[in-house]
Amino acid sequence: MEDETMTAETSEIVLCKQDLREVAAFAATCAEAVLKIFEADQPGDSRPRDAVSAAWEFARGGERGKSLRDTASAALKAAKSTDTAAAREAAWAAMSAAGSAYLHPLAKATQVKHILGAGAYAARAAELLAGDDPSVGARHLEQAVHRATPVVVDVLRRFPAAPSGGGRVGELIRVLDAALRSLTFPE
Repeated sequence: MEDETMTAETSEIVLCKQDLREVAAFAATCAEAVLKIFEADQPGDSRPRDAVSAAWEFARGGERGKSLRDTASAALKAAKSTDTAAAREAAWAAMSAAGSAYLHPLAKATQVKHILGAGAYAARAAELLAGDDPSVGARHLEQAVHRATPVVVDVLRRFPAAPSGGGRVGELIRVLDAALRSLTFPE
């Protein structure tokens, strides 16, 4: 019985609303950096921008509700209407930004994508726009590392390391995960 209790206790991560707001702000900043890639491909479609705006609204004190879910879903649908892979990845970055507010307090490596997905999709969008140049993605990840606050890094460290798989975006998530976990902040 004691082992079951311990397992149950370690399977949940404590997250407060401010933790989620910091993660959403980080994700929104990452996605915002590549919105222009989507908008160049689909100039009349505001769905990814709306998703990033909803993430910012939550990060700045708004409620976590229908608007976030709806705009994340709309950005996902917008990704399907793109003409280029770079624009699709940019829309997925926006979808991930809005979805980041729904980080689940479960000690599962798959939850890391809620924290880092927007940054990885943004890096992939930039790579693809530059002719699939991994050095461009690496620069985007470096910028994401500089955007991360101590709270974002603390939240990330509560979860297991990013899982394997996921293609190039999964690889970018793992690189970003390792870089953020290795950060130290002055006290």
